[in-house]
Amino acid sequence: MNMDTWKFANENCGKRWWEIGWMMLIPTFVVQIPFYGKSDDSIGILSLILGGIECCILLISILPTEKALKKTFDNDGIRK
Repeated sequence: MNMDTWKFANENCGKRWWEIGWMMLIPTFVVQIPFYGKSDDSIGILSLILGGIECCILLISILPTEKALKKTFDNDGIRK
């Protein structure tokens, strides 16, 4: 809508992605440790699956940002 909503959404979503990224780090390591030393194909497939799951999680996190936008701004993009 305007620069204020744009900035708010980017900061809000960025904070969420930062937190989610750190939370996904540990499960990613735990899942990948058993594949250490396996074939390149196995590691590639695992990485593709993990990357897909992590992308879905990041995309789903946009929903709370949209909710925060609606809570903070009216339909015209003016802060409530």
